[in-house]
Amino acid sequence: METESEPYVRLATLRQLHQVVADLNTARSLADTLQAVADGIVAGLNYELACVNLVRPDGDLVVAAFAGSPAAEALITGRVGSRASWDRRLAMGERWGDLVFIPHTEGWVLIEDDVPQWHTEGPAPRFEDEWHPHDRLYAPMYAPGVRSARPGGPPGSGRELLGVISVDRPRNGRHPGPWGREALQMYASQAAIAISNARLRSNMQRALVRLEREQQALRASEESFRQAFEYAPSGMAIAEMGGDQHGRLLRTNDALCRLLGRPASVMRRYSFADLVHPEDIGTLLRTSAEGGRAELRLGRRDGTYVWVSLRNSVVADTADGPRFLLTHVEDIEERKRHELQLAHRASHDALTGLPNSAELRSRLSARICERPFAAEPPAAGTAPVPADAFEPPYEYDYEHEHGFGFSPVAGAGPYDHHVHTVAPTGGETDDGTKGLAVLFCDLDGFKSINDRFGHHTGDAVLIEVARRLTTGVRDGDTVARLGGDEFVVLADGLGAADAADLAVRLRNAIIPPIRVDGRAVRVGASFGIGWAECGMTVEEVLNSADQRMYIEKRSRSKVHRRAG
Repeated sequence: METESEPYVRLATLRQLHQVVADLNTARSLADTLQAVADGIVAGLNYELACVNLVRPDGDLVVAAFAGSPAAEALITGRVGSRASWDRRLAMGERWGDLVFIPHTEGWVLIEDDVPQWHTEGPAPRFEDEWHPHDRLYAPMYAPGVRSARPGGPPGSGRELLGVISVDRPRNGRHPGPWGREALQMYASQAAIAISNARLRSNMQRALVRLEREQQALRASEESFRQAFEYAPSGMAIAEMGGDQHGRLLRTNDALCRLLGRPASVMRRYSFADLVHPEDIGTLLRTSAEGGRAELRLGRRDGTYVWVSLRNSVVADTADGPRFLLTHVEDIEERKRHELQLAHRASHDALTGLPNSAELRSRLSARICERPFAAEPPAAGTAPVPADAFEPPYEYDYEHEHGFGFSPVAGAGPYDHHVHTVAPTGGETDDGTKGLAVLFCDLDGFKSINDRFGHHTGDAVLIEVARRLTTGVRDGDTVARLGGDEFVVLADGLGAADAADLAVRLRNAIIPPIRVDGRAVRVGASFGIGWAECGMTVEEVLNSADQRMYIEKRSRSKVHRRAG
């Protein structure tokens, strides 16, 4: 009703509108905000019924709030209308700015669609602007932002639709005038802002809750890692990766500090490269950072070394943060000692502790090869040249190294890195050649000691003979027990005279009496001197020394060979 009292009506409406908008902004949650929107329509804009339809993530609209009729609220709250049906409604009827009014003369086609709706009963209109029970008035709510509607397009085209306010039954029974339309449109705009703010608050609250949970989980994870690191029964270390301080220990646990006898403050001065045994530095350098494993020795504070097993893994402080090397250090000293004991038992005689037959053959095999050494004769008129001064001709792979495709020595054999073992050729006469002497020793009179005094005495004799032989040779020589009362000595770098002198010294060392349980017994020894030479097999070398030993034994009378 446009009369002279209209300014007062507008002022009263503004006051009501101000109050309901204030109520919108005081709502705490999204659900409270939606209900405040519906209640504000009834309380401030003088409509008897109001419904808020909210756009879901899938695009359809759900009845999220209702005001004015508990019966209608119970009937349609929570029901869903498809987006296609809503788009059809918003494209029909008359456009009052952003509002859409569908008169009852057109709305009858919408009775059967899937949009939740209610019908109020009432008399037929008596004049042109009277409200009909089947009239429909919608106030779309768009996300706050720049308007980008296409010219000639439907209301709100180009903007994000948040929802639609449906109103019914104005209290004055008439279609809203220009001021009523403007008030409803303005209210819908404010409602859209309030809903957007409520969603933002809700999202922020969820994000804060999620962030707090993630931080709590991170703190719990860090605490779990700290406890697992600090109280692990085996050693743990964290070291830097990359940069000038690569490999430097940043953190060590108590177990590793106890294992190496060094406090944590001192450990931070070192890297594993500073602590590893010099012979194991290559093993450490070959161990990869990610998933690498190695067994090596680390130095203790007292100067000793302990066998450990290292296992590496790479950890990152953050997604793009610096990476660190996490190393698990396990003490394997007992296992290594057991392995060394087993290896020693497999390669050494249980009675005397000397290398056994298998170890002797292994050491001898490492010194000789299948190809005999052939020295070139000296030119006429020149002085004789020792045999070990010659090296076999070789072929340098120029084709592969330089791509020239020729060999500097035509017809020459392949290059050989093996240092050939040669033997003196002058028999008992020393020709100046130094070789690997093989002294085969057989005890004389040992069987009679075993028969007269028993195996206990015989074992004691063998142990003492082994000690005397070991004492009589150089550090780099090998004394092995071949079996029974037979021993073999490998002495490198000897000439024929040197080998003969060594055999005499060893024989003289064996002859003195050996006291066992207060009784003095004596054994003799026969030595045969053979020479290891490339082109011979191990068995040929040992058989040669064995045959010479028997020749030497038979050449001496029993008086000189008797043991007492």
